[in-house]
Amino acid sequence: MKKISLILLGLVLLSACGNKHPKDYLSLSGKLENNKDSIVSIANQLGIVKKIKINTDGAFKDTLKIETGAIYTIQTNNNRAPIYLKNGYDITVNGDIEDFMKSLKFSGEGSSNSNFILAQIEKSQTLGNPQLILDLEEDAFKKKVDQIKFEYDSILNSYSNLDSTLYTTMLAQNKQIVTYFNNAYNSSKNMGKGMPSPTFENYADIKGGVKSLSSFKGKYVYIDVWATWCGPCIQQIPYLQTLEKEYHGKNIEFVSISTDESQRSGGSWEAAEKKWRDFVKDRNMSGVQLWSGQDFSFQQAYQINAIPRFILINPEGNIVNANAPRPSDPALKTLFTSLGI
Repeated sequence: MKKISLILLGLVLLSACGNKHPKDYLSLSGKLENNKDSIVSIANQLGIVKKIKINTDGAFKDTLKIETGAIYTIQTNNNRAPIYLKNGYDITVNGDIEDFMKSLKFSGEGSSNSNFILAQIEKSQTLGNPQLILDLEEDAFKKKVDQIKFEYDSILNSYSNLDSTLYTTMLAQNKQIVTYFNNAYNSSKNMGKGMPSPTFENYADIKGGVKSLSSFKGKYVYIDVWATWCGPCIQQIPYLQTLEKEYHGKNIEFVSISTDESQRSGGSWEAAEKKWRDFVKDRNMSGVQLWSGQDFSFQQAYQINAIPRFILINPEGNIVNANAPRPSDPALKTLFTSLGI
């Protein structure tokens, strides 16, 4: 459930038009402690728009012109943070390279915008796992979401002299957070424990033929949705293989569904399937190995927007856990034991 993070951190790409300021350039200066870089850069989503020399004592100073007020990125070789820039501003940046994002402080004309953005990001990092919020009972869930919106609105209103377009955009975004949680909560009700699982049909089996979810009726099914290009997915493979050996012969099937597709294989579905088959063979992967091909209905039904994703289904085809623990998580074996597997 990383979408909430994507909503909040997406603001670094925000571009907002503002009223023309009397000055057609802005001044930017500052000092970075413990600095070892020679350049600090200002960039937007299209690339670097200005490079500023850093003196040996970490100080820098320059001017630049931009077309509209917007959130840019201030960065060194290994550090980056958002900064709101607009012609006419005179901003001073102070920070420490060893703790870049947390140490940054902006001052001067126009600095409130950047300080606000950092406060918003810091708040987003305290939310924790959104799934824990979605797992709350309805009354507790509504109170929690109302509290989150109140806290975000409070941060927004605690900063004076914000650019009007930034303020309006962020006010709307705070409402969008509520919309996201409400939609996700309503959806999770349909994917809750005991609800019938969405199905998949005729996925290619590495051993030949095809398999459907109904092929495993009468057994628990632990599903791993993954892809050959996914680093975190690959990290879980050894743990999954260990589990398969330990639970061999018990009333559970371990089913891996590859989502390899044409876009990551030169536009060829045949190449995508070959990549999957070669990977499974080279890794000597056990369990049931399936490829979804061009059918993404199962993933869409479970609203899978990040992998790996693990799902546990009971022998009757109902959901036990739509976001089951990973193979590396000891909580998974505890769950299996509680089910008598």
